[in-house]
Amino acid sequence: MEPSSGRRTDSGIEVQPVYTAGDLAGWDPAVQLGVPGAFPYTRGVHPEMYRRRLWTMRQYAGFGTAEATNERFKFLLEAGQTGLSCAFDLPTQMGYDSDHPRSEGEIGKVGVAIDTLEDMRLLLAGLPLDKVTTSMTINATAAILLLFYQLVAEEGGVRSEQLGGTVQNDILKEYVARGTYIFPPRPSMRLVTDTFSYCAEHLPAWNTISISGYHIREAGSTAVQEIAFTLANGIAYVEAALAAGLDVDAFAPRLSFFWNAHNNLFEEVAKYRAARRMWARIMRDRFGAKDEKSLLLRFHTQTGGSTLTAQQPENNIVRVTVQALAAALGGTQSLHTNGFDEALGLPTERAAKIALRTQQIVGYESGIADSVDPLAGSWFVESLTDEVERAAWEYLEHIDALGGAVAAIEVQYMQHEIEQAAYAYAKAVDGGDKVVVGVNRFQDEQEAPAEVFPIDAEQQRSQVTRLARVRAARDQAAVDAALADVEAAARGTQNLLVPMKVALARMATLGEVSDVLRKVFGEFQPTG
Repeated sequence: MEPSSGRRTDSGIEVQPVYTAGDLAGWDPAVQLGVPGAFPYTRGVHPEMYRRRLWTMRQYAGFGTAEATNERFKFLLEAGQTGLSCAFDLPTQMGYDSDHPRSEGEIGKVGVAIDTLEDMRLLLAGLPLDKVTTSMTINATAAILLLFYQLVAEEGGVRSEQLGGTVQNDILKEYVARGTYIFPPRPSMRLVTDTFSYCAEHLPAWNTISISGYHIREAGSTAVQEIAFTLANGIAYVEAALAAGLDVDAFAPRLSFFWNAHNNLFEEVAKYRAARRMWARIMRDRFGAKDEKSLLLRFHTQTGGSTLTAQQPENNIVRVTVQALAAALGGTQSLHTNGFDEALGLPTERAAKIALRTQQIVGYESGIADSVDPLAGSWFVESLTDEVERAAWEYLEHIDALGGAVAAIEVQYMQHEIEQAAYAYAKAVDGGDKVVVGVNRFQDEQEAPAEVFPIDAEQQRSQVTRLARVRAARDQAAVDAALADVEAAARGTQNLLVPMKVALARMATLGEVSDVLRKVFGEFQPTG
């Protein structure tokens, strides 16, 4: 029997055996809680939340070639998915074409390979782009993929103002946690703000950034660090956009966030509620936003990839269910639930369907969608929300003292904090203080092998062959002229997306556009 004292959340917040009204002494519900759809939005960004409609069920998919991923998209839509979410392979994320030497062995492995406009046409073939919203998890090359998407939509007769979706476009967290950056932070920030400006004019319904705590958490952060470092990055993006001459209420309504969901259900719920409240105050009090939409922290959630275990993989179905409940109880706007076999490889079709069915059962059978913020007023949940917020503000104050998120990243502050948290967690698991079922307790001596998603080497070869065919058929002089315009814009102050769109329409490749920017901006080399 475990002792009744000394319990802590994953962020180290002490959990009392019993909570009473005394734990909220001096607490003003009107200030801290409010009502759903009203400042400070603790209880949700919409008055009716899921009573009006459920969160968007947006399953992440992407592997191999554009054709293979298009088939998976259609499979998921037919199974009841309500939004698309696309993963791109590492060469695409890093700005390399599939025929680049560094792409060998990585083409189509962790996402779909996109080299040219032709690939994007195949990826989106037969999809109702005027009706379905699409999320693209892409950062260093986000502007390029967004322009590919816009060009395909225009070719299909869909007006740009009809397009809805999100491009992740969060480069700062790449330096903090993930590593798929290309350029140094400051020119990368220019690409981000140029995307804000371009979309405000040309793609008004598009979410121009998904400021991501997900990967920060995957790197080993605590829940408190996840929201603190992510909101710090959000502040940096707002400051950069203001410095570029944009009005806060012109771009802030299109900002969105991307959170992780882990197993400590109540801390995760508290995290979402605290983050929503903090962002509303940051936008109103720090940046003077007037438009109510500028204050709303709208977010997508993905269940925690790092919580999945290769041991007894079916147990992951239960973990994902708990995490999906946390996201829904915390008021997410869209949700991806992981496949139970993702600790072994890409999700099989069976695992992807079970993951989607998990969301559908939570949404339609559990009753949690019947009342807005059903945990509100719980002495435990409200106390925990306040504690998460207090600890996150402490981090934000320290980051401000360092000069903001970019400066904090440059001196490796956030990276070191995450490393320490990851080490502490690993030590707790290794020592048995943190129980992971099937890993350090309740192990099976002999486990049945699980089905693993197959990697098709022929798909990689066909991708390189298609790229060569596109290069041979295009007007090379027109491509060269367009790339020269991209270089001139990079050396000047013109919005980069305008000449980039022309180059991509002329069949310049993702790698060629990226190489032009590498030539002007250089490549980031981490130190320390």
